[in-house]
Amino acid sequence: MKNQIQDFPLDIKISFHKIIEEYKLQLDEEQSSISKEYMAKVLEYVSSFPKLEEGIEDPNDLSKFKDVIKILLDELFPKILSKNEIKAATVPFHNLIFNTSKRFKKILDNAGEGFELSMRNLNEDMFYIYGCILILNHHYNYKIDFSRPLYYDIPDETGILKHYRLALNADFIDIEKGKNAVEITEDDVDLLIQNIEDVAFWKKKFPPLSWIFKGFIIINLTDVTVDDAISDLKTTLLHKESSNEEELLKFEEIFQSIYRIPDIRVGFTMFNKNRMVFERMDNQDSFSFILNDKQESNCKESICSKTFKKLIEEQTYFTITNVERYAKETGNNLLSQNLLKNNVMSCILAPIAVENELWGILEIVSYRKNELNSINAIKLDDILPYIVTAIERNRSEFENKVKAVIQSECTAIHPSVLWIFDREAKQFIKDLNKDGLASFKDIAFKDVYPLYGQIDIVGSSDARNNAIQNDLMHQLEEIEHIIDMAYQIENMPIYDQVRFRITDFKEDLQDTLNASSEQRVFNLLQKEVNPLMEHLSSQSKELKKLVEKYQKQLNPETGIIYNHRQNYDDTVQRINRTMARLLDKKQVEAQKIYPHYFERYKTDGVDHNIYIGASLTNNKPFNEVYLYNLRLWQLATMCEMENKFYQLQKNTPIQLDAASLILVFNSTLSIRYRMDEKKFDVDGTYNARYEIIKKRIDKAFIKNTEERITQKGKISIVYSQSSDEREYLRYIKYLQIKQYLGDEVELLELEDVQGVIGLKAIRVNVLYHPDENAFDKAITYEGLMDYLR
Repeated sequence: MKNQIQDFPLDIKISFHKIIEEYKLQLDEEQSSISKEYMAKVLEYVSSFPKLEEGIEDPNDLSKFKDVIKILLDELFPKILSKNEIKAATVPFHNLIFNTSKRFKKILDNAGEGFELSMRNLNEDMFYIYGCILILNHHYNYKIDFSRPLYYDIPDETGILKHYRLALNADFIDIEKGKNAVEITEDDVDLLIQNIEDVAFWKKKFPPLSWIFKGFIIINLTDVTVDDAISDLKTTLLHKESSNEEELLKFEEIFQSIYRIPDIRVGFTMFNKNRMVFERMDNQDSFSFILNDKQESNCKESICSKTFKKLIEEQTYFTITNVERYAKETGNNLLSQNLLKNNVMSCILAPIAVENELWGILEIVSYRKNELNSINAIKLDDILPYIVTAIERNRSEFENKVKAVIQSECTAIHPSVLWIFDREAKQFIKDLNKDGLASFKDIAFKDVYPLYGQIDIVGSSDARNNAIQNDLMHQLEEIEHIIDMAYQIENMPIYDQVRFRITDFKEDLQDTLNASSEQRVFNLLQKEVNPLMEHLSSQSKELKKLVEKYQKQLNPETGIIYNHRQNYDDTVQRINRTMARLLDKKQVEAQKIYPHYFERYKTDGVDHNIYIGASLTNNKPFNEVYLYNLRLWQLATMCEMENKFYQLQKNTPIQLDAASLILVFNSTLSIRYRMDEKKFDVDGTYNARYEIIKKRIDKAFIKNTEERITQKGKISIVYSQSSDEREYLRYIKYLQIKQYLGDEVELLELEDVQGVIGLKAIRVNVLYHPDENAFDKAITYEGLMDYLR
């Protein structure tokens, strides 16, 4: 066939020889004289057009035979059904159609001038292979099942994409060998069906245009728009990778297809049963027509009693066919106001509930009245189950995420040891199911090496006290200024008395700040200053402005100015948050060295515990090289944290200093998960010595001095064994070369702390870099060994 796709195994000739033969057979068998006479006249008329039997090669010639083809196919295309059936003649896997029914022609006309028919999801390779399989089945009588739904997607006059499934009738075709046809053996067929993806092999066995197709195919189209839309809905609800905005647009397109309304919109509102309020979804792309621009609203205030009963109590659809009329009937309630603000004229509100628990309201809206109503609301019966299932799944996933966050942020069960908790939990459930008696066994790990480190804010207590002192002094000065102004307007003894009290308090605060200072100022404010402020506000406009300016500075909960403390707290929180995130990020890398238990916690700084050993892993061999690697990683990471500490303070309200400490414990110990405290702790009296050192070491002094071991700008490494000293001096030398540490290395002895004697320390200065990416990432124990060699 001319103008056909050349890369196809069949050379197509549109022929009607089969139906002409069928007419001749029926002419001999037909008993009715009327039918016989009609068939004879049709055959006589058709005989004048031999090309119809020989085969038409140029599809442009079909127009020449349009009338005779119509007469010839009259019994296959009855006129009485032409307005209802979507039917046409065609050739295999080509989008060439002719002799269309009236309904099919109207569908194509409505699609617009530029529209071209194209089968959905039929690529060039499968197009070719399908032609080959047609040859095998029709000529060689194989029964290879290559049936798959074929679809045309055709827009209607409103632009809504309609979906039609094709049914093919191939009764009127012949397939013959051409000049270049290759004979196909059973072995060939075995190889072909095993290599469906190898189109080159298929083309070798079925060269292009090597076989001849004579005949035509009849296609019947069925409108499956709703079914296809529901299928798309399932896919959209299951799809994870598209953006929220893309999902919402796809969602609206699906409902537009189902309801055949081109500009339909979809919204969703969450329902909070505990508070009896409607809430907006967390997804910023979703819209709530019930709430409009509000975040939440009381249910009974948002909707009328009838709507409340339908949606919340009965959990059935509620339709508004005419929003303007609904507004009048309900006294212009909040729901009608919000719908009219969005130009909504009709809508369906559908409750989304699982096991009688209402989760939210699906909103389908139209800009025209009566378009959405109680009749077409029934369509939702086929759709809502999928939405409910998806929401149930999403809610379950969200709850799992919440649990994961709680697991990560609020408990001490680190992922590295979850395997043993998982094992014990499974055993607990088995025991419980067996006889109703179960207990969660203690979880302990023996022979693990501990590592402890901290980066602490130097003088945090003094910094906090200074902030409190500055806030209290500032507040007293503000009050004093107001009293002085009041004294000029009205000379009253009470002003002198209050001013004297304020001066007295200021002198005390300048000398010292003790535990009762803040409470004493608070009592002064409550009993003497605040009542006076109410009086002063009424004395003059100028005083009123001063009082209002003063009151705006107060913390609404305490009634005390909180500026300096706020700056201190904000700075500490930001530092701790950033330090914790950096440590967590670095921990991901550290776990690759060897799986280990890790926990960190925030105080006035960030502390961390690490335990490493074979018992913590699920049957993974342990070697002390992993411990050395982790110790080196810890020291390098502490240097990076020190740098980060100062880098982030470029934009903080106040400037603070940091001091870091690492505790080296050379022996192994046992740890046990304490169910009452929900955390790991050392196990046994002997191992408790480690915890004592941890708690007291940062307060230790250098021997025969009053100097603390921790000092700003330096990392202190506390140890007790000479082997530890040699080990860490190697690490320090390596990190000096890597520009992590400076040349100021001190070897120190510590004063004995309660219960602990004989401790020593290495103290070394940290090198600071303004560039956040200044550090060499390849810090490994193996690199250290190569350097030492």
